[in-house]
Amino acid sequence: MRILIVGAHGQIGQRLVERLAASRHEVRAMVRDPEQQPALAALGASETVLADLERDCREAVRGVHGVIFTAGSGPHTGPEKTDSVDRLGARRLVELAEATPGVERFIMVSAMRTEAPEQAPEKLRHYLDAKREVDEHLRASTLRWTILRPGRLLNDPGSGRIELGEGLEYGTIPRADVALLLAALIEAPGSERRTLDAVSGTTPIRQAVQQLS
Repeated sequence: MRILIVGAHGQIGQRLVERLAASRHEVRAMVRDPEQQPALAALGASETVLADLERDCREAVRGVHGVIFTAGSGPHTGPEKTDSVDRLGARRLVELAEATPGVERFIMVSAMRTEAPEQAPEKLRHYLDAKREVDEHLRASTLRWTILRPGRLLNDPGSGRIELGEGLEYGTIPRADVALLLAALIEAPGSERRTLDAVSGTTPIRQAVQQLS
C-alpha cells in the first residue's frame, strides 16, 4: 500500500515514516519545507512531496491508497492558525481524499476529550473543538476511516504496551508508541469506522490491535 503521511516531519510523523519504511508499504512523506526532505528520505520515505494544508494538497494525495494524518498546529499557536490548519486544512484533506480515485483508508490522529471541549482547560478548547468538527466530518465520509485519540503525548521512550478502546479514562502515552500503533492500525480491519482512545497500558500494541477484530 502506498501511504501518504501528513505531518511527516513532526515527532510522531518521523517515527512513523521510519517504522513504515521498514515494512512492505511505500511511504510518501508530505512536508511544507524543502529543507526537511533529505531527513525524511534518510528515514526511508520512498518519496517526499511538498504541500501545505493551508493551500492545495491535490498532488500529494494523487496516487496513494491511504492517508495517515499526524499534522497539527497544536493548541498553543492561536485560534487563527488552529482554524486554518486543524479545522479547515484537515477538513479539506478529508474531502480531497474522498474525491481522489484509489484512496480508501484514512487514519486521523485526533485527541482525547474532543467530545467535550468545554471541560478541557480554556487554552485547549478551541483546538479540541476544531478536532471534534473534523472527526465528525471524517465519520460522515465514505472512506475506511479510523480516528485515533491518544492521551497527553510524551517524549519518553515507548514501552510498546498500551490500552486501546473506546471511552478510556484520560491518560498519557509516548509519541513512540503512537507511531507504532498507527503502523499496526493501517491494515487492521477491526479498527475501521471506529474512534479509538489510546493511553499507556499493559497490553502489547499488536495484541491490542488484534483484539479489535
